[in-house]
Amino acid sequence: MEKMWAGRFEKALDKSADDFNSSIHFDKKMYKQDIKGSLEHASMLCSVGILSSDDLDKITNGLLSILDDLNSGALTFDENAEDIHMFVEAELTKRIGDAGKRLHTARSRNDQVALDLRLYMRDETNSIIVLLKKLIGAVLTQAKSNQDAIMPGYTHLQRAQPITFSHHLLAYCMMFMRDITRLKDALARMNYSPLGSCALAGTTYNTNRDIVAEKLGFDGVCMNSIDGVSDRDYCIELESAFATVMMHLSRFSEEIILWSSWEFKFVELDDSYTTGSSIMPQKKNPDMAELVRGKTGRVYGDLMATLTMLKGIPLAYNKDMQEDKEAIFDSVETVAKCLEVFIPMIETMKPIKENMYNAACRGFINATDLADYLTKKGMPFRSAYKIVGTIVGRCVKENITLDKLPLEVYKEYSDVFDTDLYNEISLETCISKRISKGSTGYESVKEQIKYVEEFLK
Repeated sequence: MEKMWAGRFEKALDKSADDFNSSIHFDKKMYKQDIKGSLEHASMLCSVGILSSDDLDKITNGLLSILDDLNSGALTFDENAEDIHMFVEAELTKRIGDAGKRLHTARSRNDQVALDLRLYMRDETNSIIVLLKKLIGAVLTQAKSNQDAIMPGYTHLQRAQPITFSHHLLAYCMMFMRDITRLKDALARMNYSPLGSCALAGTTYNTNRDIVAEKLGFDGVCMNSIDGVSDRDYCIELESAFATVMMHLSRFSEEIILWSSWEFKFVELDDSYTTGSSIMPQKKNPDMAELVRGKTGRVYGDLMATLTMLKGIPLAYNKDMQEDKEAIFDSVETVAKCLEVFIPMIETMKPIKENMYNAACRGFINATDLADYLTKKGMPFRSAYKIVGTIVGRCVKENITLDKLPLEVYKEYSDVFDTDLYNEISLETCISKRISKGSTGYESVKEQIKYVEEFLK
């Protein structure tokens, strides 16, 4: 295929350099967006008198036929084309003749690729938002079904205080909700059209950038043509948001991996989302969760690759910027694949409430409530804290839990202790008395559930 820019050169591009320079093998993903942008660009050119209506009809019909043929598989991508833009233009010219050569009037590949990438990432990011909402819904369903499941809450991976499994799950709902708002914020800043910026300096033609932007669903146009072709901030923002999504998925994966181990056995993963061993027949491995955890580093790498690529290039467009696509494409595709397997894994996960409760009975996780018991009877908290710490130390030595320690032993440490302490340090009481907003208390958890439901609406 002859290069569109061949007129300036006396020699053909070396084959190895041509292969190195080509981007068709990855930017062909944007063919729908490229054709969509070209259709609106052609319509605008006709509306301002740059294209005839006859040429517009030919271009429109030609582009739509290319789109149909690519969708059906009747037309395959020419891997010898330099990029998706040149492929579509060459195929269009082949089909409709000189009218196809007029399509590129008042634009450059610099603003064309910037447009295509924004359109593509807008579509893909909205798909990620849909998946995140489905994930929140799956986690919320589990939370609603497990409001009575008491488990140990942890700090430093040490049993700390009693919580409900529902409360723990809802923390992830909050994370994924923030992820959605983060992505929407990035989309809002991205949603401006660079088309019409041309190579970098704009055009001498009397075009109408605003009408093209409006028809393509943008909120406006990039107000500086140099910035229009050289801006990739939106790639960094989206990759950063995707990296945060993956960080949240990875934390959740880590807990699922722990919870499904024999050491915890808080949950049972469905057979459909686990694998076995080639030599150990008893194994049931949480491979999907482990892969999600592992792929997190990959998305982090995409972000760092883009930041590093951009950090040293002057304005405006430079060929370095071709490297933005593989990173951003990999990032969004990895997040999507992880979410697609994570959602049903959560939906089919079975909590084992008895094991959670038994674990909560050990580890002195009601010690804070015992200290609160003393403070509510007038003792300063620090004094109460010291007394309870001493009592816990004794219980450890004697291998006994706080609820089994006799009252007469308690009274050795303070006369304030009475028989009502046993009710105060029961796990159910520890949960029900957490009345602060956002706490693990039963009423608070119900409020949190409503909050998430409202968000999903």
